[in-house]
Amino acid sequence: MDIEGFELPRSRKANERLHTLIPGGAHTYAKGDDQYPENLAPVISHGRGAHVWDVDGNRYVEYGSGLRSVSLGHAHPRVVEAVRREIDRGSNFVRPSILEAEAAERFLATVPTAEMVKFAKNGSDATTAAVRLARAVTGRTRVALCADHPFFSVDDWFIGTTPMSAGIPATDLTVTFPYGDLPATERLLSRHEGEIACLILEPAAHTEPPPGYLAGLRALADRHGCVLVFDEMITGFRWSEAGAQGLYGVVPDLSTFGKALGNGFAVSALAGRRDLMERGGLRHSDDRVFLLSTTHGAETHSLAAAMAVQTTYTEEGVTARLHALGERLAAGVRAAAAAMGVGDHVVVRGRASNLVFATLDGNGQPSQEYRTLFLRGLLAGGVLAPSFVVSSALDDADIDHTVDVVARTCAVYRKALDAGDPTPWLAGRPVKPVFRRRA
Repeated sequence: MDIEGFELPRSRKANERLHTLIPGGAHTYAKGDDQYPENLAPVISHGRGAHVWDVDGNRYVEYGSGLRSVSLGHAHPRVVEAVRREIDRGSNFVRPSILEAEAAERFLATVPTAEMVKFAKNGSDATTAAVRLARAVTGRTRVALCADHPFFSVDDWFIGTTPMSAGIPATDLTVTFPYGDLPATERLLSRHEGEIACLILEPAAHTEPPPGYLAGLRALADRHGCVLVFDEMITGFRWSEAGAQGLYGVVPDLSTFGKALGNGFAVSALAGRRDLMERGGLRHSDDRVFLLSTTHGAETHSLAAAMAVQTTYTEEGVTARLHALGERLAAGVRAAAAAMGVGDHVVVRGRASNLVFATLDGNGQPSQEYRTLFLRGLLAGGVLAPSFVVSSALDDADIDHTVDVVARTCAVYRKALDAGDPTPWLAGRPVKPVFRRRA
């Protein structure tokens, strides 16, 4: 692995082309080249299974797979065949396809804690629909979101709370609460008694919920008359086929799914209690809620992909495989880091099916400079890993290769720590956080 000699000339030209045509050079900020070492942001040609190839011809073992959406691996045969079959039959009509009923039945069988479901194309639309519905049914305007979770929606009620709030009016109707702290949440609800429409959070993230936390949150929502919303975009399928709510046995009023649901195809879902969901329908006498209404929300090929994903998960035990692969990877990375004397600086965190890593400096503080060094080493070794989130397409050889590359990169990390300065190993500006005020 020659970190110093690793270059991506074609990707560099492609990135310049992308920036000329597309604001930010990508359609998702988390995929921007500012998230990678300077001039080392691969532009992808294609992918298959757990591997992707860039336009320079390099092959990588890929982690994070489509920002956690491609959990079965790229171009999964079962999913691709289901999609191809429906595309040949037409994808969008002036009336609902029978596939919409079939997909809804399949989803509700997989997530039995929900009673109705409506499909959309992206997670933001689903979470915003949940917020809108909660406001309508409670008659309240404030939204309480978990401050410890990084992303909920592109819409004003959330983005206005981030450093990238330019162009958004005041968001004083959004308040926050800390994860795992029931007393703090109860104080918030009491301070805004009768004002908060919903509590929205990821049921779990990089740490497991404290014992009794989710049940306690359920009780708080009931006591204060607000709607409990679980954002299961990430936990859906990766925690269990029925999401975190199925694993932990706490039922929210509403929940949102996406990412793994389509294995890369655009499909998301808002699901929940019938009496709430029906407010977006026609079988009630209350004011109508504009819940979700999208031209492309029920394209047949995406719904077919979702059904194929759910079938694959249940029949092949995918969630268990994701956990087994993640456990093997985490153990290998931790051992490699420890062997190179950086076990306290390269830290693997999270549930085995949803691993992330932290890069800490000599004082044990998160460091974008050391993250840059680490990413450079991984890329040069053929590992594309903004996180260590696994897909079921990985095999033992992929993980062994990854651990070997991590070990060699950690040797360089140790040199930087000993020097007290990683700058000589960066070859450019450090990677940047997604949410920041200035470009």
